[in-house]
Amino acid sequence: MSDVLMPDLVDLGRMLATAGAFAVPVHDVRLAPEELDPEQIVAGDPAVSSLELGEGRGIRQITPGVVTDVETDEIFVVLSGHATIAVEGGTTIEVNPGDVCLLAEGAKTTWIVHETLRKVYQTRT
Repeated sequence: MSDVLMPDLVDLGRMLATAGAFAVPVHDVRLAPEELDPEQIVAGDPAVSSLELGEGRGIRQITPGVVTDVETDEIFVVLSGHATIAVEGGTTIEVNPGDVCLLAEGAKTTWIVHETLRKVYQTRT
């Protein structure tokens, strides 16, 4: 896998305004490590990394383990990997490459990441 660098958000915004479009090689782009709140980790040693593309859009990756989260209103497409997402008081779903998933604002979830999961997402406030 190559290590593609992205412009910062200000430059990306200018590029979009000028060119009207921008493509990202989602499997090869370099993601920045993020701190995961230790209280969210239920099992394993999961690590999170991401690339923010502005306005609630981006690419995110999480390695195997079990974590909890409180969701935002989000749609995402799984690019690679496999996870089980259990919603407290709701359903449990399996997500795999090519799946589109919607998450409800405020849903309390437990993510069981079986294989490193990479997704492209859009959140809404």
